[in-house]
Amino acid sequence: MPPTLLLAEDDRAIRHALERALALEGYQVTAVADGVEALAHAHKSPPDVLVLDVMMPGIDGLQVCRVLRAEGDRTPILMLTALVETADRIAGLDAGADDYVVKPFDVEEVFARLRALLRRSGTVSAPGVSEAATPAVAPRQGSERYLEAAGLRMDPQARRAWRGEKELELTRTEFELLELMVRNAGIVLDHSTIYDRIWGYDFGPGSKNLAVYVGYLRRKLDQPGASQLIHTVRGVGYVLRED
Repeated sequence: MPPTLLLAEDDRAIRHALERALALEGYQVTAVADGVEALAHAHKSPPDVLVLDVMMPGIDGLQVCRVLRAEGDRTPILMLTALVETADRIAGLDAGADDYVVKPFDVEEVFARLRALLRRSGTVSAPGVSEAATPAVAPRQGSERYLEAAGLRMDPQARRAWRGEKELELTRTEFELLELMVRNAGIVLDHSTIYDRIWGYDFGPGSKNLAVYVGYLRRKLDQPGASQLIHTVRGVGYVLRED
């Protein structure tokens, strides 16, 4: 069965164009014009993935995201936004979104980000992608349940993480990014490697996606009086280490 996708976009031209493109790509698309309809459809027939425009009249995309997350709905959500400031992107992550695309966008980028979200959710396969061709985010280490590095402890099976005695509240993407760094503690991971392992696609030097997630993850990891764990290696990437 093709993956089901709920698209909420108030701009009629964008909605119809994206609906046609997604259908041709192999998705079973339900397209609506506002957040009220989006919530109604999500409750009636939960999709495999949602694509939400941030700026919609009435209930906007961020509010839809917050409602679904408050209800315990973990369906992957891709946000469409014309807002390019870092604070605006962080607002989307705070609301519970998994990823975002900035308008005007290339439809191939939307396809790539959706493939990555569906691959990470593990519920259905993205159109045209077989299970055999789907790369893992990171290899599992034998039968060990916990990963430990730099004062962090992670349980990949339960998707839980702690710094010291404090449990961290992480989104799916934050958890996978931290897991990749913990498994490679002390090793500088370049931008391309991180994009490939977490998103399955390198969005190029102009993308701020990784920097936004690293900044958000740092705020959750940092503790008063404790050392910073994620360090920037200028022009290269990031490394996890406890100084």
